[in-house]
Parts: sequence; structure tokens; C-alpha cells
Amino acid sequence: MLLHVLHTTAYHYAPQVETAQHMAHLLPRSMPSQTVRNADLTITPTPAARSDHVDVFGNMRSFFSLPVAHSSLQIVASSLVQTHRSTFETEQVEQTPAWEKVREHFVYHAGAAWDSANEFVFASPYVTPHADFAEYARASFTPQRAVLAGACDLMTRIHQEFEYASKSTDVNTPAREALAKRQGVCQDFAHILLSCLRTQGLAARYVSGYLLTEPPEGQERLIGSDASHAWVSLYVPDAIQDGLATHGQWFDLDPTNNRWGLNSPGEDYVTLALGRDFGDVSPVRGVIHGGASHTLDVGVTVFPIDDHLVETEVAPLDVPKISHANSLVTLP
Repeated sequence: MLLHVLHTTAYHYAPQVETAQHMAHLLPRSMPSQTVRNADLTITPTPAARSDHVDVFGNMRSFFSLPVAHSSLQIVASSLVQTHRSTFETEQVEQTPAWEKVREHFVYHAGAAWDSANEFVFASPYVTPHADFAEYARASFTPQRAVLAGACDLMTRIHQEFEYASKSTDVNTPAREALAKRQGVCQDFAHILLSCLRTQGLAARYVSGYLLTEPPEGQERLIGSDASHAWVSLYVPDAIQDGLATHGQWFDLDPTNNRWGLNSPGEDYVTLALGRDFGDVSPVRGVIHGGASHTLDVGVTVFPIDDHLVETEVAPLDVPKISHANSLVTLP
């Protein structure tokens, strides 16, 4: 699918901000599940300095500074992304290695080749392994079960046993608290799934992105569209011999909607950034001087475009004006 993503962020300050520096993860990345045809970031007021570069996780990260007084800040990210359909068949789930073998793969072995997925096995600021997560995960990871089968079962249990409640948590709610309450939003469900997988010694990373706003005809509207979304990516080695593997594949699991697939839960998803947890891929963060109070409005729209109407080399997309009267929070 060829998808146009429009993500608008608007801050209003009182009193005005004197100076500010910000960092944003708002430009999508090209990867096996998608090709970025065009991506543009428009910032008002115009920054005095701006730089875009690839961070340690391979995401496009933007820095900009505003050394002038301003009472509002608007950031508009407009992207054109070609998504690709997964070639992995459902019946292949049971053909993935046993989860114990995958866990052993990440145990230190003298002389073993380095696997970059190792960095996603350990604790991170928003994902702290605890016995409560291990206990919840245990029912899905029975002895010698295929690792992807166990992960999909765990994803489905979270989807079925947890309530999606948009105001039940905030960005700083610990995953363990959301686990105990059995409710939360997509960010909570992603952190819970990450915590459960890491307690089993598996490598899993946090994914931020988007869902198609209007689903294809005959399909249900998914939770999380019209806002930024979050899900999880699990690393599965292709083959393991003597506890070692040299490379593998990433499978994305969305517990909010009970969707999964190779590199992406589906062609109606757009990946924005990858990291250990939300803290690595926060859409916008920064330091300001002034602006004792502020309001934040965020709006996301994702819609399909007829590929025949778009040239291979496209110019930056025109950004329409958007009303924020019914805007949604940054992460559902």
C-alpha cells in the first residue's frame, strides 16, 4: 500500500518561551516492511539551526533550536510510505526454534559471533523485568514450545485479558502497574509484552508508528488509528546449532489489535522508529526556558494514495491546515 502520513504537533505556551531546543523522531525509516518515498518536517517558527541524522537504532532523528521568544510551536511531519506485504505464512509459526534455544542463543559463549539483537534482551528505563511478568508469561512459554507460537499466544492473552482504557494511564505509568490493573493503552501493552518477553531471556524491541486511519472495505477499524501507535518486535534466529545462530528475523506483534507479521503486523502499518522502549523513540522532547504552562494538541491522519498518481521522484507534500479541536494525545 502507498500511504500518506500526516502527523501534526502544536504547543501553546503561557507565558511565552524564551529559548528552546528539541529532538524529534517524526520521520519514518525505510526497512524490509516499507520504503519511504518522501518525508518532510515543517517547523514553525523556523528554527535557527536544524540537523537530521540516523541514531544508534537506525532511526531518523531531528534536532532543532529556537533561540527566539515564541508563544506557540507547530511541527508538521508529512511522509509518503510504500508498505510491503509479509511473505511469512501462518503455518510456519510452529517451525521457529524452541524458545529455550533462542534464550540460550543470548547467553554468553566464548568466541561466539556478536549478535546486535543482544541489546534488546536487557532491562531499560521503561521495561524492568520482574517476577510478576515472568509469572504472567509462563503460561505461554511451555517447555519446548516454538518461540513465535509462544509469543503470539502471549500477545493474544494480553489482547483478550486487558482492557483498552484511554485515560487509565499516562506516559510515566510503570508497566507493572498496568499489568496489575489489567488495563491501559497501546504503550502500556507494548511495555508489558516487552517485559514478559525479556524475563524469558528473549530479545524484543519497542516500535512506534501508525495505523491506516480508514480500514479497507469489509475490515474493522483498528484501535490506535488517528493517533500514534505502539507495538513490539521479537527477534527469532533463523536456525540454531549448538546454541548459536548468526542471523535472524524480526516479527512484529501488536497486542492492542492482536495482529502480527514478519517485519510488520500488516501492510496497513507504518513504522516510525525502533528502540528499547518509549524513551528511545519519544516523538518530541526538549528543553525550554519559560512557558510555565502549556497545552499540547496532536493529530494523526493516515490514508492511502493511488500509486499511479505519484511520480517515482516526488516533491515535498503540500501540508493542509488541520483543526486541533478534536486532537488526540501523542500515544494512545
